[in-house]
Amino acid sequence: MVELTTPLIIGIAGGSGSGKTTVAQSILQRVGPERIAYLQHDEYYKDLSGLPPAQRAAINFDHPNSLETSLLVQHIEQLKNSQPVEVPIYDFATHSRTNRTFTVNPRRVVLVEGILIFTESILRVLFDVKIFVDTDSDLRFIRRLQRDISERGRSMESVVHQYLTTVRPMHLEFVEPSKRYADVIIPEGGFNTAALDMVVSRIESLLK
Repeated sequence: MVELTTPLIIGIAGGSGSGKTTVAQSILQRVGPERIAYLQHDEYYKDLSGLPPAQRAAINFDHPNSLETSLLVQHIEQLKNSQPVEVPIYDFATHSRTNRTFTVNPRRVVLVEGILIFTESILRVLFDVKIFVDTDSDLRFIRRLQRDISERGRSMESVVHQYLTTVRPMHLEFVEPSKRYADVIIPEGGFNTAALDMVVSRIESLLK
């Protein structure tokens, strides 16, 4: 029998703070990091270094137009063709793309994580498996608040303002409706061990 070399491509979507990264990391550890090429849509925010800081901060980062999705699509296609990719590194504190990159090598599984990846039809068609992490809005907000203050240097006031003006409206407009495209919905993210067991078993069976 001829072994198939085309990688299995998995998308993990869900609202900000839903636990997507926890699910992705759990899959990475259980399936094996050496078997997975991991891409995060967050690294593909458009470069805003040419704008004044105040103008950068005013951008709606929760709208699909804020991301260079075409570059992510290009990178997924390259990995499918067994070519390594140079992923940009984004600085969330200054809202700008750095001049540094990191290399992601082709693997048997390509795991793509992002809030808006199911809203884009050019991305959806690439996924063999689409997973949506579904978590209550109050938990998502608390996690986002903690993350943005501790990891991204934001004030509580700025996080709350951004959540009310862009995060929540964009979630209702884009993220929540994209749930209908999912093959699997995981409630409560990485804390749902039964769902994760099922997903990992399914990935293992597809790889065989």
